[in-house]
Amino acid sequence: MARSGVIPVRTQSCVAIGDSHNNWFLVNASSDLSGQLHGFSELKPLPHSARNTPIRGVLLTNADLDHVLGLFCLREGIGFEIYATTAVRSIAERMLGIETVLGCFCAPRWRQPSFKDFTPLTEAPGLEPELLCRAIELPGKPPPFVSTSDPLPSEGHSIAYQFQDRRTKRKLLVAPDVAMLTQPLRDAMQTSDGILFDGTFWSADELASVRPGAKPAGEMGHVAINGGSLPVLSTLGASQRIYIHINNTNPILDPASPERAAVEGAGIRVGADGMEFEL
Repeated sequence: MARSGVIPVRTQSCVAIGDSHNNWFLVNASSDLSGQLHGFSELKPLPHSARNTPIRGVLLTNADLDHVLGLFCLREGIGFEIYATTAVRSIAERMLGIETVLGCFCAPRWRQPSFKDFTPLTEAPGLEPELLCRAIELPGKPPPFVSTSDPLPSEGHSIAYQFQDRRTKRKLLVAPDVAMLTQPLRDAMQTSDGILFDGTFWSADELASVRPGAKPAGEMGHVAINGGSLPVLSTLGASQRIYIHINNTNPILDPASPERAAVEGAGIRVGADGMEFEL
C-alpha cells in the first residue's frame, strides 16, 4: 500500500528522547537513521562547529540488524555512549565489527544498563542530568544471523527501557521487542505515563500467511497484538499508548482496516514517522 501511495512510507523503528537542554538519546539506531536525523530538526548538528551532534547516547534493546546498523551512521560525529548488555555488545562486535569500526572514528563509550534503580543518563558537561533510566530483562534469543554454535551469554538478548524525568517524575516505557508479557514488564506498564510497545504482528501466524513455513510471532520474539498485548494495553491509564516496530504485513497499517479500528477503539495509537509527544 505504501508503494502505491495509499499510506505513507515508513522507516524502520527508532525512538528519540530529549530533555529541556536539547540532549537526545536514541532507543536503537535503525539503518534508516541518516534520513531520520535529516527529517527531525532537533537532531541535526548545531551551526557552531563543523562536527557536533545533540545525540548523547544510544540504548540498544537487542542486536537485531534493524537496531544496530544505524550506529555506523554516527561514526563521524563526536563521542557518544552506547548502552547495551554484554550479550548484545558481544554480538555487535563479533558478528558486525561495530566496536572496532566505531573505535577508529568517534570511539563511543559502552555502558551496561542498570536493571535495578533508575540511574542518570550522561548528558553535556556542567548540566545536571534530567533523564533517568532502567532496563527490564525480557525473554529473547540471539538474532538469526548468529550461529547457534557461537558461545554467548544465555541472558541479556532482549530488554526494554523505562525512562523517568527527574523534574516531573513521569515515566516512559519503550519496549519494541516483547516475546512475553512478564510480570516485571507488566509492572512497568502499570507505572508508566507513556508506553511505546511492540506492534510487530497483529496475529501469531501473520507472517506464515505470506511466507509459508515462517515461525509464529512468539518464536520470533514478538507477542501478537490480537489476544496478546491489546487486551493489556487497553486497560492501562497511560496518556500515551502507541504501537511501534510494526511489520509491513500488519493490517493495522491500513487506516480502513478493522484491525486498525480495534486498536484505535482501545485508545491506542499506531506509530508513524515524525510522531511527537511530551510527557
